[in-house]
Amino acid sequence: MLDDTKPASAGQTVTDIALMELQNITLRFGGVVAINDISFDIRQGEVRAIIGPNGAGKSSMLNIISGFYTPSEGQILYKGAPRPAMRPYEVARTGVARTFQNIALFEGMTVLDNVMTGRLTHMNAGIFSQALWLGKARNEEIANREIVEKVIDFLEIQNIRKTPVGRLSYGLKKRVELARALAAEPSILLLDEPMAGMNVEEKEDMSRFILDVNDEFGTTIALIEHDMGVVMDLSDRVVVMDYGKKIGDGTPDEVRNNQDVIDAYLGVAH
Repeated sequence: MLDDTKPASAGQTVTDIALMELQNITLRFGGVVAINDISFDIRQGEVRAIIGPNGAGKSSMLNIISGFYTPSEGQILYKGAPRPAMRPYEVARTGVARTFQNIALFEGMTVLDNVMTGRLTHMNAGIFSQALWLGKARNEEIANREIVEKVIDFLEIQNIRKTPVGRLSYGLKKRVELARALAAEPSILLLDEPMAGMNVEEKEDMSRFILDVNDEFGTTIALIEHDMGVVMDLSDRVVVMDYGKKIGDGTPDEVRNNQDVIDAYLGVAH
């Protein structure tokens, strides 16, 4: 069972500085309003949870943050400046990385090669030099490989680094996907249901790694998760969505005692 609070020795300090602000975000698909006028921020150094029932619009919000969707209304401020409409790879270059609800790895490639793809936004050598592995491309790959190896060591997957991802268990695949996102050295790491489908032991391992990423690397994290024990243990603040609207926002204790959140999602037991 996870502790009710973050460890007192945690090295990461949450600031009052908003790294990202989502202002009056609305998302429509034809006549369907998936997100309805929602505003919240993600502060530097925090673990920010987004929770709510299925169909609440959580993944749509993550898709807006990562550039897969463009909001119908509202704006995003990133590092204090309005962010224009961007494609996902452009958003990634600004320092936003993510994992996916459904694992999106290259099954036939090794763990090492999968994690290396997280460094693509940091590679600038031309196609010709990359193909021949000459000059700048060689030096670039060596430098990026060093960073990837550190991530692999950090997430304790050294023993499977040469194993094709398709041979791994579900829990290890989730960890590899986290490694790939972390290899990009993001300012904001988006985790879409990182515990989904895991057993208790795998959840405890993933929770530990998420806290370590936040504490030791200083990475700001926004996550979607349905396991309320995990959410309340890991998060500094929680925003709650229901049918595309925001119904709660605050610390875990504030959200836990919010009657609207209890009625719509948590239930009396929480």
